[in-house]
Amino acid sequence: MAIRQIIRIDEEKCNGCGDCVPACHEGALAIINGKAKLVNEVYCDGLGACLGKCPKGAIMIEERDTVEYDAEATARHIAMLKIRQTMTAPAHGGGCPGSANRTLTPASTPRPNTTHAPLGVSELRTWPVQLKLVAPNAPFLFDADLLLCADCVPFAVPDFHSRFLAGKVLLVGCPKLDDLNFYHQKLMTIFAEAKPRSITVLKMEVPCCTGIAQAALHARESVAPELPASVFTIGINGDIRQERISGSNAGIPVV
Repeated sequence: MAIRQIIRIDEEKCNGCGDCVPACHEGALAIINGKAKLVNEVYCDGLGACLGKCPKGAIMIEERDTVEYDAEATARHIAMLKIRQTMTAPAHGGGCPGSANRTLTPASTPRPNTTHAPLGVSELRTWPVQLKLVAPNAPFLFDADLLLCADCVPFAVPDFHSRFLAGKVLLVGCPKLDDLNFYHQKLMTIFAEAKPRSITVLKMEVPCCTGIAQAALHARESVAPELPASVFTIGINGDIRQERISGSNAGIPVV
């Protein structure tokens, strides 16, 4: 911590126009819930390039005790923003309609059954679910309980919706076929900006599936070590082979 200059945003004056966001070369600003926000104080160099871009005069410089500006973390953040621009759908309009952010309302009763198998209630609350497609600033990520799931898990767990998905925001990926470094960078951005309440990871027992848990735990240790986390290893026959739970500052063995 250090006494230094940093911006402050008057939310009562801010109209959410977003003119300040591109003016910040460090990517420290974002529009969240209709207001400009400082996503992480380590990204703000305190030089105030954004001040003259605010038509409402809602941004000012103040001197206070805060974390020091971190040039290396900022460079990683900027690189992640560039990845986001090329690999995620816009939050509003444009892009593939199938990738647009949606908040869903789970059905209160089972849907009509057109097969002979009994149907349960879907607990899916958000869309998209693929980690590659979810924008790190998607509104449903903020203060959420996240469920990061290897994409084979729901096929092995018959009660996946009621047992694991209820009340959580789902993120899905394949650690064998996808880029784990991309997962790591994107999860760091989500943890830093969306500040979720918790992260639960579901992986299969096969060795290649460990990568999805490692990406999540390394991202957590980098930017949000206090984030409560749990890891479940699912057997191919659907049983839970291993469970590791962590509170603040406790490591999680991945097996």
